[in-house]
Amino acid sequence: MSDVRHTQSQTSSVLTSPDVDFPRWYQDVLTKAELAENGPSRGSMVIRPYAYAIWELIQSEIDRRIKSAGAQNAYFPLLIPQSYIDRESEHVEGFSPELAIVEHAGGKALDEPLVVRPTSETVIGEYMSRWVQSYRDLPLLLNQWCNVLRWEMRPRLFIRTSEFLWQEGHTAHATHGAAIAYTLKIHMDVYRDFLMNELALPVFIGRKTPRERFAGALTTLTCEGMMGDGKALQLATSHDLGQNFARSFDIRYLDRDGSHQLAWTTSWGSSTRLLGGLIMGHGDAHGLRLPPRLAPTQVVVIPVRSDDDVVQQRCHEIVDRMRANGQRVAIDRAAGGFGRRVTDWEVKGVPLRIEVGPRDVSRDEVTIARRDTGQKQTVGMEQLPTVVPALLTDIQTELCSQALQRRDDRTMAVECIDDAAEAARTGFATAPWSMIGEEGESKLADQGMSVRCLQRPDGTIPESDDERELIAVIGRAY
Repeated sequence: MSDVRHTQSQTSSVLTSPDVDFPRWYQDVLTKAELAENGPSRGSMVIRPYAYAIWELIQSEIDRRIKSAGAQNAYFPLLIPQSYIDRESEHVEGFSPELAIVEHAGGKALDEPLVVRPTSETVIGEYMSRWVQSYRDLPLLLNQWCNVLRWEMRPRLFIRTSEFLWQEGHTAHATHGAAIAYTLKIHMDVYRDFLMNELALPVFIGRKTPRERFAGALTTLTCEGMMGDGKALQLATSHDLGQNFARSFDIRYLDRDGSHQLAWTTSWGSSTRLLGGLIMGHGDAHGLRLPPRLAPTQVVVIPVRSDDDVVQQRCHEIVDRMRANGQRVAIDRAAGGFGRRVTDWEVKGVPLRIEVGPRDVSRDEVTIARRDTGQKQTVGMEQLPTVVPALLTDIQTELCSQALQRRDDRTMAVECIDDAAEAARTGFATAPWSMIGEEGESKLADQGMSVRCLQRPDGTIPESDDERELIAVIGRAY
């Protein structure tokens, strides 16, 4: 264990302790793991290749689930006529402070200002009204991967930036029941399933209060995760839009009886904020800890002596064997001391390290180190094809278990607003919604806290805000 202690102490000197200054630690990880930097304009960001590789894996897993739910990918314009935004009053009111508006182009003033999309309900609603004619055209299930722009007053990389990447789904249905059912399907089968099984983050699921719901929606469902400092991060949302947008954009269809009916619409989305959740939800004093399913490099092979040809040859043999076995694997090619090279990979959160020295080659074995626990074990070469997949599976499970344990340990059931506020300073509070109410919600907001969601006592999503015995989940939000 001496090597583990040595490398971890080196890593600790690289990063601010998360227990001392969590925001500073977060910024250190972004920099040292080469994830992202501030862009040239306020609130913009440059996503570096390592973080973008993680985003591509996130994107792939969410996209697969979206398509399994029946939606198809499309693309809609970046610039939206302002008149589209103005047609849904709640929507424009909710987004007005965040809008970026283009008034000049081609050297002259535009006849109508164009809004850089903050979200695409309005432009997609316009085209849904053209594409939906009959009940046979429903449900219309669309999704797009794109960037959006919402002018952010207090930007933080991945958490809150003016421009960010995301997917936004938009659907139209013949009945309200079908719209509600699809909203719930996306929330559970796409978002919750992804967050638990790929991101390895347990979440509270529930309904947003009227104060917190999406502008123009009847209902907003949310997935709320707890970060390493006890704060809440909203990781995905799904919205039942009722007929608000259908009415504004005249999305009508001819039903089986030959009568014209208004459609019912939904929207739902997740973004590069998931990268922030990944960092803050699993990171430790030594940097990132990546769930193996979302790690661009699941296994790194590190020669103890980079100038030893025999060791180098063995490292390449291991890489070839691991790739043939289906793992994403890399070989360390950096110059410098062994300890420093190990530290660099620790900061990047690669789940498994395989260390190879001259003695390992002579014994036909390797040393495997886990990033999540720092534990090391010696394994024969012939065992690698079975040991490595088993360890990766165990790390994925262990990270989720640790996050769940932290959330449970730092969530307190309370019976009054003062106790809720106190508990939410270091984690989450749960309290009867009947005790909190709108007045209590305002008092909590004055102290920088919010009701993250409403749920049933068994943790499931209620069908309405009026159900009895609803539980409010309260926290400080990013």
